[in-house]
Amino acid sequence: MLEKLKLVAAVLIVVAGVTAFYVFGSSSALLRVGIIIISVIVAAGVGLTSNAGQSAWQFAVGARSEVRKVVWPSRRETIQSTMVVIVLVILIGLYLWFLDVLSVWTVYDLVLGIED
Repeated sequence: MLEKLKLVAAVLIVVAGVTAFYVFGSSSALLRVGIIIISVIVAAGVGLTSNAGQSAWQFAVGARSEVRKVVWPSRRETIQSTMVVIVLVILIGLYLWFLDVLSVWTVYDLVLGIED
């Protein structure tokens, strides 16, 4: 029960921050944004004290370590892959344009009865 109350409190803190953002609408933007940032930080602190928050934190740490294990493509491989995508998009675009033109000619011939 205490875990759920912590999560509800975190949500209410963010809601209070957003409410304060609009209540102080005539104040400076820096103050209003500061209220939002502080409310999110406090809500994150409260949320991280719960079991669900701890699980989410462990997941984030694990995801970060997995991202570090990724073998990223070199600049050359990235450029080559990008060029392949660009060429294929152009070729498929031309093919679809050809089918469109062909279908328009066929429809005109059938509907209008135009013969060469």
